[in-house]
Formats: sequence, structure tokens, C-alpha cells
Amino acid sequence: MTAAITVSERAARRIGQILSKEGDGAKLRISVEGGGCSGFQYKFDVEHTQADDDLVIERDSAVVLVDPASVPFLAGSEVDFVDDLIGASFRVVNPNATASCGCGTSFSI
Repeated sequence: MTAAITVSERAARRIGQILSKEGDGAKLRISVEGGGCSGFQYKFDVEHTQADDDLVIERDSAVVLVDPASVPFLAGSEVDFVDDLIGASFRVVNPNATASCGCGTSFSI
């Protein structure tokens, strides 16, 4: 059984704001790709289509999609939104990552 991927209240609020400007049916897709300075990187895209095998996470007005290939890399993770001196961004708190880069968008397992 795969550990759940969760969305924090702050992230849900920000995702909802973004999706409300993208039209009906907009969803945020989070995926993991090879690359970045630590081996893997998170990718965030707004989409209007959903695949049958996507994991769908809903919280308040936020709808997040994760493709099946990315789910094992994100198992147990929390998607958060931070607004600090470096800037505002989504941050994935991933218990599977053994190392990450300073910006938080790249990681290794």
C-alpha cells in the first residue's frame, strides 16, 4: 500500500487561487522527472485533462494530479507553499529524498 500524498492548507489555498484563473476543469499536475542538480526534480503544470490512472488529490478548491510513475517517488510526501525571503514557491516535503538541493526543487533517492 502506498503512503498518502497530502496537500497542506497553505498549498491548497494557493493552488485554488491559481486554478481559479485557469478556467473550469483546471488541475495542478505534480510529476517527478530526471534532472536537476540532485538527480530528480519536481515539475508543476496546470492541465485541463486527467488520465484514467492519475492519482487525484482534492483539498478545498485544489485538485492535484500525480501520474502513476511519479507516485512511488512522492509516497508519504506533503506539498506545501512557502513565502519567505527567497520567494514564494511550492515545496515538497519528501521523506524518500536522501538529499536535496538548496532551492528544494531537486532531490535524490
